Amino acid sequence: MFSAPRIQQILEEKLPECTAVVLDPANDGHHFQAEVTSSAFAGKNRVEQHQLVYQALGDHMREDIHALQLKTYTPERWPHGPGGSDV
Repeated sequence: MFSAPRIQQILEEKLPECTAVVLDPANDGHHFQAEVTSSAFAGKNRVEQHQLVYQALGDHMREDIHALQLKTYTPERWPHGPGGSDV
């Protein structure tokens, strides 16, 4: 079984200037939700941003994570940080 904190750790280590909020709402270690911000997302469309997340997680996407509901943001658009609004 995989854990939300482990996913957060991997993303924050592999993506530059990354903040990740990862949840396991089903508490099953396979279905996760994540909100991720990284400077690597600047100038990229949503598909490209998600691909960067999948690349950072590597084989875990195939072996450990069954589903990942994903929202990605540039640091300026991060709703939980100084550049965004938490509304």
